[in-house]
Amino acid sequence: MRTAYELLPESGKVVALDVDLPVKQAFHILHEQGIPMAPLWDFCKGQFVGVLSALDFILILREIGSHGSNLTEEELETHTISAWKEGKSYLNRQNNGPGAVFPRRFIHAGPYDNLKDIAVKILQNEVSTVPVIHSSSEDGSFPQLLHLASLSGILKCICRYFRHCSSSLPILQLPICAIPVGTWLPKIGESNRRPLAMLRPSASVTSALNLLVQAQVSSIPIVDDNDSLLDIYCRSDITALAKDRAYTHINLDEMTVQQALQLGQDSYNPYELRSQRCQMCLRSDSLHKVMERLANPGVRRLIIVEAGSKRVEGVVSLSDIFKFFLG
Repeated sequence: MRTAYELLPESGKVVALDVDLPVKQAFHILHEQGIPMAPLWDFCKGQFVGVLSALDFILILREIGSHGSNLTEEELETHTISAWKEGKSYLNRQNNGPGAVFPRRFIHAGPYDNLKDIAVKILQNEVSTVPVIHSSSEDGSFPQLLHLASLSGILKCICRYFRHCSSSLPILQLPICAIPVGTWLPKIGESNRRPLAMLRPSASVTSALNLLVQAQVSSIPIVDDNDSLLDIYCRSDITALAKDRAYTHINLDEMTVQQALQLGQDSYNPYELRSQRCQMCLRSDSLHKVMERLANPGVRRLIIVEAGSKRVEGVVSLSDIFKFFLG
């Protein structure tokens, strides 16, 4: 049985944030460290209690931008992560009625959990990463944060295993267009497919953020008038607005996606190569080839494009691959 221990690198660092940190400072840290999320540590409880992610920043910026907001830019200086989380769970209860159960429990894994269970946990809870936490005491006190487990790391382990026996599994040699995996542009006359979210570079950042939240996707292809791929806008790109407090002096309704991506390039961090942002594949590529590409660090999805024109035909993500294999 393969366990979370296999995901642990020989060396590396994991960043955690104190729940009493001001929200503004927390997003500066995410930006400076080049990470899209971090586990939250509650000093009083002596345990990890949740995570702060790029989605939180998106929701905060949307709230600041809404006219009925209780949260101002000045309050971000003092507004703590725990206060934001409490406010968020209150809003969720208001929106979902008294039957809703919030705040959401902290999703984590142990070092001896098997990789399949961790993958299922990630998919069922619709999270991108699960903290791997170990405690040597039975009551769970003095927990140690070992790693952040992701589908990418799990897929890397699977690909290592398949590398020597891929020919014995015919399904791995099939082109991705021949199997039910990914989100594709609907064909003419098809109405039952989930629409593929795409934006022009002239679209406002507000419309991009709204689409990321409403379509429940982690990225949106940015295309020209011929639907040819230019770039991609991801949830994690929002942390670029933490640089020089950019979010305090820009209007998200007026700022275009192109300008926001340029800001991201200017503040580029060494942890993510620009070329890894916009990874592409063809509909004729085999499932095995797509899996190998998705197992590379920092690659969370491949944009399926038409050869030559780079016209977007679909998107295949890490979660698509795991949903296909786990049914």
